[in-house]
Amino acid sequence: MRKSGPGKIPNLAPRTRGRSKSASTPLDGYVAWLASQPVAELTRRTYQRRVAAYLAWLAQYPAELDASPLSDTFARDYAIRDYKRHLKTSQKAAPASVNGTLAAIDHFYRYLGLGPANVRREQLPSTSPQAIAIDEQRRFLRAVERSGRPRDTAIALVVFYTGIRLAECAALNVDDVVISARRGAVIVRAGKGDAYREVPLNTEVRQALSRWLAERAGAHPDSPTEALFLNRSGGRLSARSIHEVLTRLATEAGVQLSARILRHTCLTGLVRAGNDLVMVAEIAGHRRLETTRRYSLPSTADREAAMEARRIDY
Repeated sequence: MRKSGPGKIPNLAPRTRGRSKSASTPLDGYVAWLASQPVAELTRRTYQRRVAAYLAWLAQYPAELDASPLSDTFARDYAIRDYKRHLKTSQKAAPASVNGTLAAIDHFYRYLGLGPANVRREQLPSTSPQAIAIDEQRRFLRAVERSGRPRDTAIALVVFYTGIRLAECAALNVDDVVISARRGAVIVRAGKGDAYREVPLNTEVRQALSRWLAERAGAHPDSPTEALFLNRSGGRLSARSIHEVLTRLATEAGVQLSARILRHTCLTGLVRAGNDLVMVAEIAGHRRLETTRRYSLPSTADREAAMEARRIDY
């Protein structure tokens, strides 16, 4: 086999059901395939950008073996290990960014049919996921209360109090909300890993959802979609639009957040309140208990406060 030198990336268009046969480059084929995958729009764009950067680097990569990193598993592993080193040294990428890039590249190689590479992930600092402080939570909830928009209020409170993911919120249908006088739950039918779970709803969320469902029925009585949250034309509200709703409310509150941060805030609150980790893992939809345990770790603010308190009068 001819050695793949710089700039000689083979035109590999995998012949697998659901993948583009007419793709002119591996990236074109991956982008077409990625559009059909059950991932959030933000994740899709991030994966596309990271894979494109990897392939651009690979075009200048002096292959160590007489094989292509896009078709041979050993060449794949060596190339990705070298790319990881490039990210750390030349790009000065943080550990979380390196691991995110490796996840995107693994996804690309699953498209190619080679599977994930044998490359070690970076050891992440032992700190809790980013969450907003109590005073910021109050400001956010007050902005939600002042919004006067039943749909936006319901969206914000569902995400804040249940910790469901952005894509899970966008995928909710009316039948996924079960409300009675004293209890309620939201059903995530196909969460991360296609997992099913039910998340209880507190009184505040139940009331907000009831108000939105009443307005939804009146404003869009003939909507053909079963989606819980609708746009102005009566179609399903996209994940991007839900993100915009949350960021607008956050801006009004003077807080920087996203759906992911609201999820982290919810789970951090549950864990630090002393709730059982197994129960919190079920609510969060975590497969591994270790993922949930991270929410009990100290935050950067916790460490800074501890060091600031370490003072001696002299």
